[in-house]
Amino acid sequence: SIPKSTSVSPLPAEIIGQDGAPMVLIPAGEFTMGSDKGDDDEQPVHRVLLNSFYIDKFEVTNGRFAKFVEAIHSEPPWGFADQETPVVHADHPVRWVNWMDAIGYCLWAGKRLPTEAEWEKAARGTDGRVYPWGNDPPAPTQAVFGLKEGVETVSPIGNREKGQSPYGAHDLAGNLYEWTTDWYDEEYYKKIPAINPHGPSEGTAKVQRGGSYTNTPYRLRSSFRTKGDPTEHEPNVGFRCAQDPPPLP
Repeated sequence: SIPKSTSVSPLPAEIIGQDGAPMVLIPAGEFTMGSDKGDDDEQPVHRVLLNSFYIDKFEVTNGRFAKFVEAIHSEPPWGFADQETPVVHADHPVRWVNWMDAIGYCLWAGKRLPTEAEWEKAARGTDGRVYPWGNDPPAPTQAVFGLKEGVETVSPIGNREKGQSPYGAHDLAGNLYEWTTDWYDEEYYKKIPAINPHGPSEGTAKVQRGGSYTNTPYRLRSSFRTKGDPTEHEPNVGFRCAQDPPPLP
């Protein structure tokens, strides 16, 4: 008789995380990281090989974050004070969260923050595109950007379908900057490991990616890097989680 195939069963393209949030698969493989048309810290352009991982399809919402705050009896982020935000704007991405808040939520949900390299691959895929949707500058149908602080801000998750990444992740350009797990180093790309890089071993600021509702298209580019103090709360910064694929049975 013919032996049964021992090939590994392919990972599902989408799973539901422990917190109930949908996650999309970013398959293992190489991609091009960085840009020679951006800032100095985006150079040199280099190839990176990553293991497969899952990333949240959407930014973490007020509604989900409120469950975490309730579960661990933590101090809610600024903007939750009225108790109205998590209810009335449950489907808006949570903001005013610092890096510590983001890490806490991901751990609570059985996840982690994405590395800077994972974030960039999830946003731009393997063809070196400038934005999640391709190389054309953003249109308001693709991303939330260029708004006035205090007048207009974030949009609910999932309402910019035309802007999703090659893997089906939404709002990786605009809406909110997103925290990654890596320390920021402007020289990092000159010495970055080619396989599963995790950022420098120490630093003072954490990498933020993706641009936000107040930014110009330049900062919405998938290769654009910026940083924030891990203890600071900002109105235009949120996050999404990642996780390794569950071990095969």
